[in-house]
Amino acid sequence: MDARSITPRYFVSPQISAEDIPAIVDAGFTRIICNRPDAEVPPSHQANAIRAAAEAAGLEFLDLPLTHQTMTPENVAKQLDLIQSCEGQVLAYCASGTRCSVIWALGHAAELGADTVLEKTHGAGFQLDGLRPALEHIAQSKRR
Repeated sequence: MDARSITPRYFVSPQISAEDIPAIVDAGFTRIICNRPDAEVPPSHQANAIRAAAEAAGLEFLDLPLTHQTMTPENVAKQLDLIQSCEGQVLAYCASGTRCSVIWALGHAAELGADTVLEKTHGAGFQLDGLRPALEHIAQSKRR
């Protein structure tokens, strides 16, 4: 598991496996969010397989598969709610961690502004500079 901190409570990771669950528990996570569609992975790495291992270890597991087409305002709001409604640390995963970073950035642009969002995602190793126009638009729209 390669968990990268975007905030003290929100971490992103590339694809995890059931074998990663003990390390995820040991790291103090309480909720896992799967942002990877099952069609991208073999059955051993699909959401239900990871869910079974996570829930057996006492973790919450939530599934919000994302693609370019499903990175909608509604799903951004859902991801934000899944993060904010958790009292502990959240680990979100996808293929590389990028989708989890992008949806976090889109959900926090209004509150934090483009510069801060990009600083936090850069700090986790995700270069999302191409999102700057969208982040600035979101931040400006919310100020009106």
